[in-house]
Formats: sequence, C-alpha cells, structure tokens
Amino acid sequence: MNKEEQVIIGFRELVNKMAWLNKFKMEESLKGYKSSEIHYIECIEKNADSNVTKLAEALYMTRGAISKMTKKLEKRGIIESYQKPDNKKEVYFRLTEQGQEIYKLHEELHKEFRERDEAVFEQVTEEQYDNMLCFLEKYSKHLDAEIKKLGMDNKPE
Repeated sequence: MNKEEQVIIGFRELVNKMAWLNKFKMEESLKGYKSSEIHYIECIEKNADSNVTKLAEALYMTRGAISKMTKKLEKRGIIESYQKPDNKKEVYFRLTEQGQEIYKLHEELHKEFRERDEAVFEQVTEEQYDNMLCFLEKYSKHLDAEIKKLGMDNKPE
C-alpha cells in the first residue's frame, strides 16, 4: 500500500472511529433526533439567512431534499420560516427556541469531544498544522473541481 492509499484509508478510519465513539453520547443526549436533523440545525444556526439554496450548497444535497427536511423540522417546531420585508419571494429559515436548545446541546457535546481529544492536538506543532491544512485545502479544491466536472456543482459562481 502506498502513502496515498494510507492517507485515504487513514482519514476514512479516523472519521469512522470518531463517529462511532461520539455516536453513543450523541444518541443518548439527543434522543428523538436523527443525525441528519442535527446537521440541518447546525447549518441553519451557523449560516445567517439560510434558504433552500444556501443549505443545499453547504450540505451538498439537492434542493428537493432540503425542502423535504425543512418542512419536517418546521412541523416539529425546530425551525421557522420567514421572509425579509424587501424580498417577499425568498423564504429563509431560523431556529426556534426549541431548535436553539438542540443546537446548544450539540455544541456542548462537540466541546466535550474536543476536550477528550485535546491531548493529541497539544502534541501537534504549528508546522504540522500548516501542512495538514494545506493538504486539506488542496484536496478539497480537487474534489470541488471533480464535482463541477460531473455537472453536480450546485454552488453559484
């Protein structure tokens, strides 16, 4: 196995381990909510004036899938839709009080996970961080180009 394969497999295993390790605490703390719902909640909170297009871009999903989930979250009282006075055409989403509580709990869990893993990150040098970030940026740009080649790029130019 060459180094490229080792890196790809390493990333995949790392993400799978994190997901598996975090899963139990997440499921226990966020009972009644699917991970996909939590991702939407997080995305809506972190992106001001979230609309279907903005969410589709951020979550790499179709607008149809976003519409379906936002209707479900709205029905559950987790998000609400609104319009701006100067633009009655576009519909935006924001978290309700219930949605804010879920978001805060999710953020607290992520903080707990970061603290758990802090011992590893304390050992990483600035140069190592810079190299990893450089690699991630290059790989991400490459994947963006591949997505665009397939005509699946839903991000505006």
